[in-house]
Amino acid sequence: MSIKEILSNAKTIAIIGCSSRQYRTSYMIANYLLEAGYEIVPVNPNETLVFGRPCYPAIYTIPADLQIDIVNIFRNKMYTLDMINEIVDWSMNMNVKPAIWTQLDVSTSASKELALNNGHQYIENRCILVEHKRFI
Repeated sequence: MSIKEILSNAKTIAIIGCSSRQYRTSYMIANYLLEAGYEIVPVNPNETLVFGRPCYPAIYTIPADLQIDIVNIFRNKMYTLDMINEIVDWSMNMNVKPAIWTQLDVSTSASKELALNNGHQYIENRCILVEHKRFI
């Protein structure tokens, strides 16, 4: 699926590293996505509430009744492989295959390989806000 198709078909985006601090890029992009009509699911162990929504400490703590279409990662690339491992394990347990989106300078080759080998669509080193403005 193309980036345009992924963004067009998605309804809910889990944002790993989402922050309640207005000066953070993850906050600004989450706010943009909300205004664009997406539902967001914040994931950050240091937050409890972001945009009035519960913030989950890890991907595997998201309730099973929430369908996640895209998992957007806002973490330092040194943590990306760990994040992908968690997403892959979670998605196998939940029997889902959300697209995995890594923001600018977040992807690694090992992360990409792990995601693709487990059947996930993988968008690397692209800003979801920029791509949304370009295609939607």
